[in-house]
Amino acid sequence: MNYVGTWPLVRLALRRDRISLPLWVLILGGIPSALAGSLTKLYPTVQSRIDYASGLESNPATAALYGHAFSPDTIGGLTAMRIGAIGATLTGLMNILLIIRHTRAEEQAGRRELLGAGAVGRQAPLAAAFVIAVIADLLIALVCTLGLKARDQDPTGALALGLGLALCGLVFAAIAAVVAQLTTSSRSANGISIALLGGFFILRGLGDASGDGGAHWLSWISPIGWGQQLRPFATERWWVLLVMLAAAVVLALVAWTLSARRDMGAGLLADRPGSATGERMGTFALAWRLQRGSLLGWTFGFAVVGVVIGSAAKDVGKVVNGSAKVQEALEKMGGRTALVDAFLAAMIALLGLAAAAYAVSSALRLRAEENDHRIEPLLAGSVTRGGWMAGHLAFAFIGAAVPLAAAGLTMGLVHGARVGDVGGQAGRILGAALVQLPAVWVLAGIAVALFGLAPRLVAVSWAGVGLALLFGQFGSALDLSQGVRDISPFTHLPRLPGGEFQALPVTVLVVIAIVLAAAGLVGFRRRDVS
Repeated sequence: MNYVGTWPLVRLALRRDRISLPLWVLILGGIPSALAGSLTKLYPTVQSRIDYASGLESNPATAALYGHAFSPDTIGGLTAMRIGAIGATLTGLMNILLIIRHTRAEEQAGRRELLGAGAVGRQAPLAAAFVIAVIADLLIALVCTLGLKARDQDPTGALALGLGLALCGLVFAAIAAVVAQLTTSSRSANGISIALLGGFFILRGLGDASGDGGAHWLSWISPIGWGQQLRPFATERWWVLLVMLAAAVVLALVAWTLSARRDMGAGLLADRPGSATGERMGTFALAWRLQRGSLLGWTFGFAVVGVVIGSAAKDVGKVVNGSAKVQEALEKMGGRTALVDAFLAAMIALLGLAAAAYAVSSALRLRAEENDHRIEPLLAGSVTRGGWMAGHLAFAFIGAAVPLAAAGLTMGLVHGARVGDVGGQAGRILGAALVQLPAVWVLAGIAVALFGLAPRLVAVSWAGVGLALLFGQFGSALDLSQGVRDISPFTHLPRLPGGEFQALPVTVLVVIAIVLAAAGLVGFRRRDVS
């Protein structure tokens, strides 16, 4: 009886995700094929491929980002190297958002309780969420395999790469299911799960970046590293799939056990009690109370990443290895001057995308508060709609500068200490990090505009972050036209450090962000509260 109603819930979830889920599948499953086609044009000879792979592997910074090529003489091997870690991370993100959306978010909104009052078993929603995750992951594996096979790549290696992505996603689906049993809000569940995803990415990166005799075992701690250890297009280790499947099954069983032992709507981690006496606070103080945990967590994470990047930047020149093609490719990633500045610019661009994810998440807190019917009592008093929005928008716009500043400062201090120029490097790298803010604000402004004008479409805000990531990390590799790449606001930012600062595009982006935020504010003041 616990699983009664599972299949109707599956059909309902597929109907709700009929737009977003196919997009995830096509993008994540199709990128390897497109990347393979582009790499075939860029590196047509075996020697050029080997030079490219050895150049990237020789530097710990790029090894931390991409991992190792176990078959560098083949296009499939290079594709697995370039897409393995990033593709597994994105697949994990998809699974996290999917599981939380159909479990904890449903309970938080009260819909799960309504279903439970009818002929729906207690464990049916969790089972349905897992079924959707399995379907999505297998489709990604299928699209990946067929796409690479169409590019004349080894079908065995293509299948290994696709299954690696799928099972890595399934592991993170199980992790998200466990976290969903611990927390009481979907926001907290998403935050913890995504933080774990980022932590596993860093662990894998540290393991891959360690030299001979280093801590390679760190890669085996991370599910993202497992997919790479499968070694697609080389001598495939099929037994690694069993490790991934076993981890997913064990974590799923833990989630089922925890789900059966907790109360509906509650989490196993009890909420911290509030103050024994009431206190009067303004809209900014309320927003701080609600969003401070997220801001502090993101800031700490950015600071740690800044230390890692700063410590590796000095040695980035080793990546050239005498290859002009590798030097040209690396310069395209992040700048037009020295390789160190190009590397720092590329890493800061990634941090800018992460900051955009924080800003969008903070802006969407507006919709979460509205959905949970917590703003009506506030607006019934002396609080104005504009005043209430302003408190949260401060975190989405001004708050986004805090983690970026933390990353830029720690990166500059560590890199400056290594090259003997702390004062000079700290300032220029901090400034380069803060230059990412206008593009971050544009994506946050889209979320605010959708909240005010079309609140039911606020989830589309994440598509902006996804497209910016796609065009930024794979635009050149996929040989996309400049017009397509220009859709991302990050494309218009000056590439700092090392590039030339241009005030006009930065100013235009700031104006666009202001217009979008103003449109959202006007729209919210004119529409009904749902």
